[in-house]
Amino acid sequence: MMLYPSIDNLLLKIDSKYSLVTVAAKRARYMQLENDKGVLPSYQSDKFVGKALEEIHAGKLVLQNDEK
Repeated sequence: MMLYPSIDNLLLKIDSKYSLVTVAAKRARYMQLENDKGVLPSYQSDKFVGKALEEIHAGKLVLQNDEK
């Protein structure tokens, strides 16, 4: 079973697995709590984490570094 999007493609967008997991989890939690339908016209996944990963893959969700 192939997962979409693949971890290799996601790591091209966010270079750390740990950052990737954190961003996806925060977005998924927001979507769940706010009943947010998402920013993409359609999703392959029915689950919030899968939708968040699809948004990262599409470039709609990015990691911002808050360096001071």
